[in-house]
Amino acid sequence: MRKSLPVIILFAILLVVGTFGYMYSEGIDFWNSMYLTVITITTVGYGDMVPKHASGKILTALLIFCGGGVVMYTFSKITETMVEGRLRNLLEKNKMDKRVMQLNDHHIVCGFGRIGMEICQILSANNKPFIVIENNEEVVKEIEKHGYIFMKGEAADDDILLKAQIEKASSLIAVVSSDADNLFITLSARVLNPKLYIMARSSGATGADTKLERAGASKVISPYNIGARRMAQLLIRPTVIDFIDLTMHAGELGLRMEELLVTKKAPMANKNLIESGIRQKYDVIVVAIKRKGGKMHFNPGPKTIIRPGDILIVLGEHNQIIALENEV
Repeated sequence: MRKSLPVIILFAILLVVGTFGYMYSEGIDFWNSMYLTVITITTVGYGDMVPKHASGKILTALLIFCGGGVVMYTFSKITETMVEGRLRNLLEKNKMDKRVMQLNDHHIVCGFGRIGMEICQILSANNKPFIVIENNEEVVKEIEKHGYIFMKGEAADDDILLKAQIEKASSLIAVVSSDADNLFITLSARVLNPKLYIMARSSGATGADTKLERAGASKVISPYNIGARRMAQLLIRPTVIDFIDLTMHAGELGLRMEELLVTKKAPMANKNLIESGIRQKYDVIVVAIKRKGGKMHFNPGPKTIIRPGDILIVLGEHNQIIALENEV
């Protein structure tokens, strides 16, 4: 709009000057004067009206000269805007394509509504690679403002999922507005990557969870059910819920609950909890241990062996957990 304003002002000035100039020099009415001004500025010149007096001819010459300059300036600005816009869009698209191609072991978030936005904020805060798939043009503009990697299109489209590097992804989160859409996304994703971890949002309607699981969802979440249970637990066990919030959201005390994968090179591998020195060295509590097969050991004893491939659920201060994470 700012680039168009000078052109609009120039046209308005020429139109006003020409109209009143012809009314004065040629003695014709307002509408005929405006008509003559327009065909002169645009250099159309139908020939049905021509200036007869010397002052009118001089005005015509000035309008043609100025009008030609305005027209050339207008076309140059239009061309400049088109070229700049297309070039900018092309560069941005190429840049985004490169970022997408570099993705590996990432998360695919399908839908950028209230839930999708919150998921992306948490993933971004924890430096986890992810890509958003969204079809709504206005929502896509919002994603661009956040600087997230994204693709515009239908998340159930195989081509879109393949371009989002689904074959190299670690998980897919289907959180679009309807159960039917989440079902189609889950079906498509499961076919393209049989080993993919798929989390799907459910409305909680009867049979929705079962259908999503049959379609291939690894985990089905109903925000409404979770919200209802949480509200009830706040009434019954408020202190427990406050403690969980503190550990999950890293409150003022810096307390944090985290999961850490034990590698073969970890110094605590194949040692029991006492020998590992986790509590003594890092002042971190091992709340649970998840084995490779999926079995969970809660409140493990001091003689419990830590094996490579185990996932330690630990509780402690943020800095201490970071130090332990560097060891495993």
